[in-house]
Amino acid sequence: MTDADDPAGLFERLRRDLDTEQVRLASEISEIDGDIEPGTMNDNLSDGAQVEAEVTEARSLAGALRERLDDVEHALERLDAGTYGTCEVCSEAIVAERLEALPTARWCMEHAS
Repeated sequence: MTDADDPAGLFERLRRDLDTEQVRLASEISEIDGDIEPGTMNDNLSDGAQVEAEVTEARSLAGALRERLDDVEHALERLDAGTYGTCEVCSEAIVAERLEALPTARWCMEHAS
């Protein structure tokens, strides 16, 4: 998709959304990382297994957020490079509806599955 195909400023709007999402995700990851540092877990937990379960859950959530952040950063890099909105497999345009639903989309519908 080129700028000529983007009369409503879709890419500009998606960039703002991606920038906002990048900041939000980085903040959430930082908060979770701070929460699982030694000595920061809930002192009321008397069972070491319960503490370990909370740490494992927090690490899992942080990992999922990092993956999402990687996707957002990749989309922003593609915007900067001028390749955003094209399939990474076939280089065909990704339809605007797909980008609006999933701004981090890397592939057209045919190659997404």
